[in-house]
Amino acid sequence: MKLRTTFDGITLENPLMPASGPLTGDTEKLAFMRDEAGVGAVVTKTICPREPEIPKPCIYTGKHYVQNSELWSEHPMERWVESFLPEYVEKKDRPLIISVGYTKEDMEILIPKLDAFADAFEVSTHYVGTDLSVIADTVRTIRSHTDKPFYMKISPHIQNPEGYAKAIKEAGANGVVAINSLGPTININAKKRRIEYGAEDGFVWTTGPLIKPMALAIVYKIKQAEPSLTVIGVGGITSADDVIEFLLAGASGVQMLSGALLKGKALYAKIIRDLPKALEKYGFESIEDVIGTTLSKDVSYEDETPTLIEEKCIECMLCVKTCPYFAIDFKDRITFNPDKCFSCGLCVSICPTDAIHMDKLG
Repeated sequence: MKLRTTFDGITLENPLMPASGPLTGDTEKLAFMRDEAGVGAVVTKTICPREPEIPKPCIYTGKHYVQNSELWSEHPMERWVESFLPEYVEKKDRPLIISVGYTKEDMEILIPKLDAFADAFEVSTHYVGTDLSVIADTVRTIRSHTDKPFYMKISPHIQNPEGYAKAIKEAGANGVVAINSLGPTININAKKRRIEYGAEDGFVWTTGPLIKPMALAIVYKIKQAEPSLTVIGVGGITSADDVIEFLLAGASGVQMLSGALLKGKALYAKIIRDLPKALEKYGFESIEDVIGTTLSKDVSYEDETPTLIEEKCIECMLCVKTCPYFAIDFKDRITFNPDKCFSCGLCVSICPTDAIHMDKLG
């Protein structure tokens, strides 16, 4: 199976990259991504002209999410320019995307100093606000300092992703990274009656599988609105199947961080190993084949009562317990009451053995 993906003159041998964060914060970590994780391109932790004050501890995990109160790289810009980046590029064998933040004034300082090391830039505007004219002005400033491709990372609090995409395209950006972490969020310890893992205001940012549906929707919205823009998808990836979903939504490549914090750093290599089988499972011949696929939308308003595939049913009763319309009973077997059933599809999606079927859900 061919895993290669190409966009804006940049070729990745596979579509998976690390998302900017603690796993790409110095030379050692960048080398891990190259040598052991085997990612298609390496993305640095976000570099800023100012050093942050980071509360400790700063990373918390739940079952389906990661909360983080880190801001940007804990190392000064000078150390990146004088040490980390020169050391890494000596053995660089794949694209290096340098993440930078945040304001127009920061870009005036950062881009000239980092341009020689970068194959492309990722630009975080997490703390800039939602004014598209300010973001567009930042894009124009970046473009005045580099001919390299660059991608603006959209925060989920931007209420008009289509407008964001149009604004940055017209100002000179090559594409969008969608999405940044969700927030502000909060972590409360009921036993200790206190807010934990947050900064002085108590807030943290949330990533992980929890935000994946939102990330997919924003990737899709942006690609539908501005097809010529490159979209890099990020937010909740933990498997090869997740990668394929983001590519189907409109992404040309993907990034992952929280999955590795939840399941271990070896997850990068595992996903890359799993991609050929996932492509075969869904009938694709290559990553480019996935990217070139147009999604259908089959919307139906007709009622359909589910049916049971008896040989698959393990009588766990999960469908009975969760049905919001009280339409499922167990009488020697699972039965569905067509007079009560609302055709909502919950039972189909919640069944652990795929024993419940509706034609409209394939």
